[in-house]
Amino acid sequence: MKLVAERLDRIAPSQTITITGKTRALKAAGRDVIGLSSGEPDFDTPQNVKDAAIKAIMDGKTKYTDVAGTPELRKAVCEKFKRDNHIDYKPEEIIIATGGKQVIFNALMATIDKGDEAIIPTPCWVSYPDIVELAEGTPVLVPCGPNANFKMTADQLEAAITPKTKWLILNNPCNPTGAAYNKEELKALTDVLLRHPDVWVFTDDIYEKLAYDGFKPATILEVEPALKNRTITMNGCSKAYAMTGWRIGFAGAPVELIKAMDKLQGQSTSNTSSISQAAAVEALIGPQESIDAMVVVYKRRRDMVVDMLNQAPGIHCHKPEGAFYVFPSIAGCIGKTTKGGKKIESDKDFVEALLDENGVAAVHGSAFMFPGHFRISYATSDEALKEACTRIQQFCKDLH
Repeated sequence: MKLVAERLDRIAPSQTITITGKTRALKAAGRDVIGLSSGEPDFDTPQNVKDAAIKAIMDGKTKYTDVAGTPELRKAVCEKFKRDNHIDYKPEEIIIATGGKQVIFNALMATIDKGDEAIIPTPCWVSYPDIVELAEGTPVLVPCGPNANFKMTADQLEAAITPKTKWLILNNPCNPTGAAYNKEELKALTDVLLRHPDVWVFTDDIYEKLAYDGFKPATILEVEPALKNRTITMNGCSKAYAMTGWRIGFAGAPVELIKAMDKLQGQSTSNTSSISQAAAVEALIGPQESIDAMVVVYKRRRDMVVDMLNQAPGIHCHKPEGAFYVFPSIAGCIGKTTKGGKKIESDKDFVEALLDENGVAAVHGSAFMFPGHFRISYATSDEALKEACTRIQQFCKDLH
């Protein structure tokens, strides 16, 4: 009898986690490697948030909470959605989970039946298609290339919808491209959705506060409140508050869906850490100046990275509106041979050779369902980024 369930054969290990693990192992072995594969802020969690967690420990708030989260945090999430996104949610329409990924997992597992389709614009975060597959659904991948600034158009959405469509999954700003939709661009999509009342919308806004040059990413219900009865608005503390390890994701949705997600979560992880929840209350309703300080640094890094990558032969790098990634094309490098003798026939060949020969860890575009590109994170020091981009330039110059 086979031990591992057949359902696991439908999915692959997370490529970003795999490459980050390989990078750590190489560093531990003494290799000079610059890791640009992890989507994790290099800033520390703000002090007021850490103080709130310590106080919660000292006050004995170390017990189980409601599966869907403490009343205090669910209320704070409602306040956040009202303040930042102009969306009115009630606490019973909120769920707290162990990171944004669990929100996505719970929502899709609770709603997708075999054969249901989920529309996913690509490039996309690596886990969306796999979670849909695990739920026995069918990912419908819609390529959104650099000519459209990596954004889905209304015509593309209309063409992708079928009688089997259950979800549209939209990430704004996007991992891996950093592309972000404004209100006008989202309005074109919501106009399509209004014509298809059976399609639900999952909007992943985890990077919403990391945007540059005065750009303000919008979210679906901010643009079209009429979709509230079939939209889940997901966010979290990981990126904006440098709280990746605290594992706090949250979402607002119709009560029926929240109850279904609560039921599933109650039979898996149960509640999120009580201490993390106390810290998240402070993050959401406390001082917000730390975000502005991070955005200033990220913008400087973005501009430097885009400029340096565009000086590398064979690479073209689009300047993103948000998040902390760039997703450059390597079209001019395909078919060439590295200094070490490796033929570059794919984006995977490119990133493997870049790591082996020049010590820079990146993630191949195929992991994000969009070949011919690679992703690097600029959520690391200016010095490391400058050195990494210099190595990438040299790697490309050595191709022949």
